[in-house]
Amino acid sequence: MNSPSLSPYLLIVEDDQDLAEWMQSYLQKKGFEVEITGCGLAAVNLIQTTNPDLVILDGMLPNLDGIEVCRQVRPTFTNTIIMVTARDEEIDEVLGLEMGADDYLTKPVRARALLARINKHLAKQQHQTQENSPQRLHFNQLVIDHSARTVSLAGELVKISSHEFDLLWILATQAGEVVSRQALVNELRGFDYDGFDRSIDLKVSRLRKKLGDSSNDPYRIKTVWGKGYLFIKEAW
Repeated sequence: MNSPSLSPYLLIVEDDQDLAEWMQSYLQKKGFEVEITGCGLAAVNLIQTTNPDLVILDGMLPNLDGIEVCRQVRPTFTNTIIMVTARDEEIDEVLGLEMGADDYLTKPVRARALLARINKHLAKQQHQTQENSPQRLHFNQLVIDHSARTVSLAGELVKISSHEFDLLWILATQAGEVVSRQALVNELRGFDYDGFDRSIDLKVSRLRKKLGDSSNDPYRIKTVWGKGYLFIKEAW
């Protein structure tokens, strides 16, 4: 799922263009990022490549119906699928749920009911994510404890600020992957990176100094020019 500080990304799969655009407009006004498609085959590709936080899936679609879309994506897609259909028959609901839908709505779609279902499922997903998230990370001599918000290196407690801890936690939880400045600014400051903000660079510089990394040739938290920062798992 997307970071909780960012707008949840929803995918609407609906071949009724007017309905799809109405739902998109309504949900965007409620703070969601919303993409729409009217094709079942395209929906499978989008779900597999973009991993939306939640899918609103029409039962009747060209190429593939909603039940078949569910069947194809469920082996790898773990977020919520809410099926929407004009057919109010129990057999459709049973088939949809058996194929992996998490919830079911019948048309006509009511705005407040749809929003309530979306918020309920996103809250449940966020709670599950937090429960499953590690609270203590070990990298050889480096220990980062999220619950206590402490950092120790070679058995010695490292004094870092709350903002520095948040930055280190993000980098460490994505160890071995480049984390962009854009993502860090969004996560830590809540707005888009404008290309000029250097607050993240300064925090990284201070972190390196406190964690015994080289300022001239860093080997623990590397700068990947033009891309972002890379936390090296084996360097501790």
